[in-house]
Amino acid sequence: MLLIITIPNVAKHNSNINNKGCDAYVKMVQAQVQAYEMDKNKIPTIAELKTEGYIKTDAKGCPNGKTVEIDSEGTVTAVALVTTP
Repeated sequence: MLLIITIPNVAKHNSNINNKGCDAYVKMVQAQVQAYEMDKNKIPTIAELKTEGYIKTDAKGCPNGKTVEIDSEGTVTAVALVTTP
């Protein structure tokens, strides 16, 4: 009986942690976009941030599976991966 109550709560808690981790990662990348823009006077791509050392090259994105994108204005967002069957 205790397992029936515990498992869903653990899964929900893990999901909340992953979502908060993603929010923090987006904010960190946004700060690095701003730093890059001040240094180079242009909006970077994720690849440019990695090759120039603004973010780690082994950074895999959000812990909840979303990827981070930078739009043409320099705004960073996390988007869900779209898979086609």
